[in-house]
Amino acid sequence: MRNLSYLLPAIVNSVAVVFGSSIGFLFRKGISERFRRVLFAAVGLSTIGIGLKMILGANNFLIVLFSMVVGGVIGEFFDLEGKLKAIGDNIKEGDFSTGFVTSSLLFLVGPMTIVGSITAGLNGDGNIIYTKSLLDFISSIVLSSTYGLGVMLSALSVLVIQGGITLFASLLTFLTSPVYLNDLVAVGGLMVFGIGLRILEIKDPKVGNYLPALLVSPVLTFLTSFLK
Repeated sequence: MRNLSYLLPAIVNSVAVVFGSSIGFLFRKGISERFRRVLFAAVGLSTIGIGLKMILGANNFLIVLFSMVVGGVIGEFFDLEGKLKAIGDNIKEGDFSTGFVTSSLLFLVGPMTIVGSITAGLNGDGNIIYTKSLLDFISSIVLSSTYGLGVMLSALSVLVIQGGITLFASLLTFLTSPVYLNDLVAVGGLMVFGIGLRILEIKDPKVGNYLPALLVSPVLTFLTSFLK
C-alpha cells in the first residue's frame, strides 16, 4: 500500500492532460484557424527543439542507431503504430486516433517520464512529474484544439505507463545512471523529433513503431559494457 500513495504524481499528470484537453476542445471554435496554426507551429518547433537537446546528450550514438534500427524493425513487424491507432479507431476515427497516438508519445517519451517516475517511486518526490504535468497541460490545450478528444484519452496512457514505472521503480534504478540514461534519452529524443515533424505535417515517420527501441537501448548498453 505504501507504493500506491506514490502514484499521486502520475494521477496529477493524467488529470492535467484531461483538463488541458478539455479546455482546448471546448474553446477550439474560439481560436481562429490563423492563430491555431501559430500555436500548433510553436508546439511543433518546440517539440523538435526538445528532441534535438535530448539527442545531443548521447554517450554512444551507435547504440542509439542500432536501438532505433532493431526497435523499428520489431515495431514494424508487430505494427505497433497501427495497433495504437486502432485503440482510437474503436472509439472514433480520423483526428481522434492521430491525437491519441501523437499526444501519448509526446507525453511519455522523454527523460522527465523515466527519471520523474522512478524518483516518485523511490522516495515519493513528485516534483519532476508535477513540472511535467504543467508542460503537458499546456501542450494538451493546443493539441486538442486541433485533434480533439483523442488527446484526452492519452491521459490513460500517462496514468498506466508512469504509474507502472513508479510502482516498479526499485527494479529500474539502474536507468538513472548516465551510462544507461543518456543513450536511452537520445533514443527518446529521436522519437520526440519525429513527433515534431508529425505535428508540423512535414513527415509522419510512424514513431509508434520505434517504441521497442526504448527497451533495446539499455540491453545494448549492458552488452557493450563487457567490451570495455
